[in-house]
Amino acid sequence: MSNSEREAIAYLRSPAAIRERCDRLFLLGCEDKLRYFRVDLTQLEKCADYVIGVMRDDYPDLDIPFHSRWRHFEVGNVPRLLELEQALTRLTGLEKAKVKFDLAIVSVLLDAGAGTHWQYCEPETGQVFRRSEGLAVASFRMFFQGAFSSHSKSPLQVDADGLLQLTEDALVQGFQVSEKNPLVGVEGRVQLLQRLGQVLAQNPKFFGTESPRLGNLVNYLWDSSNHGQLAASKVLSAVLEGLGEIWSGRLAIAGVNLGDVWIHSALSGDKKSDNYVPFHKLSQWLTYSLLEPVQELDLKITGLEELTGLPEYRNGGLCLDTGLLQVKDSAVLQERHPVGSEVIVEWRALTVSLLDKIAATIRQKLNMTADELPLVKVLQGGTWSAGRKIAAQLREGGVPPIEIASDGTVF
Repeated sequence: MSNSEREAIAYLRSPAAIRERCDRLFLLGCEDKLRYFRVDLTQLEKCADYVIGVMRDDYPDLDIPFHSRWRHFEVGNVPRLLELEQALTRLTGLEKAKVKFDLAIVSVLLDAGAGTHWQYCEPETGQVFRRSEGLAVASFRMFFQGAFSSHSKSPLQVDADGLLQLTEDALVQGFQVSEKNPLVGVEGRVQLLQRLGQVLAQNPKFFGTESPRLGNLVNYLWDSSNHGQLAASKVLSAVLEGLGEIWSGRLAIAGVNLGDVWIHSALSGDKKSDNYVPFHKLSQWLTYSLLEPVQELDLKITGLEELTGLPEYRNGGLCLDTGLLQVKDSAVLQERHPVGSEVIVEWRALTVSLLDKIAATIRQKLNMTADELPLVKVLQGGTWSAGRKIAAQLREGGVPPIEIASDGTVF
């Protein structure tokens, strides 16, 4: 691998690259020079006010947690996290963090869009959940059943052999999939987890040599901390480098899989990679989800503001439904688009930049600083919930304004 290739890979894996490439498309959108969307910043205050209303409804004191997988485990007012803590009472703090890493990572990787028809009935409570919350509860229950562990005496872990032995039938059963209850991308999810098992076995730097498991990433991050501090970008880098090879059919440089990185023709330069647009949506959400167990080890997270907003259909839908984004051709709203299509890449890039604008406007209106209300709390408080709420108001079933052909590995 040449130095230039190595530098390009490192750059495209950085949150700085996400913002820089997305902001370049955003400026073109503001100048009405993009093919599919135009930007209307006159709607920014209206959008911010709508989000603030949702934030105050859900968090009246504005004491907002991080936007992470842990929120979904609390759905239905069921004390699942207390159940988890009780199961871990005899473990050390480091061992508890490893279990939480195991759970969070496998659950996030299984959360790539459920489709509009799938639901999960939790046997323990009889409650029915859909979409992200349903996927969270289903994966939580599978985890507690030891579905991802190869050690019967240590069911609460996710190890290489356990993932390699996972079958499609096991996931179908665990997620209650049937002809009447279809889940988008079942095969893709199983293949993703099986590749994850292979990656664990091949990556001792992050996951250990003896019985490699996801939770061993805690050891790597602990060793990477400095005087009790750990940079959020360091967590993202570990996720992208450690898990990068699980994604299939993606862009690559010198044989290195880039993950959630796509092409937009409006960007150009001397190198082929100059028109690549990185997002790393699942990886960033996973990073946000791993920060909480890290904080429980009394490590202070620094540089949280370097991470970006998440370009998925709830945040992107909010931008469209409030008029911040407008489609140039209504046919975009009637068609189903692959995740790598330029219309979806454009939509996601504009969403990343607009989330920064929305967050800044909200802070200004609430007279709060970025430290008091970081982007990860705006997302939770926030734009994701507001995107879901306005979708439910505008369309039957709360479906997003643009339909995406998901393979179960991006959204």
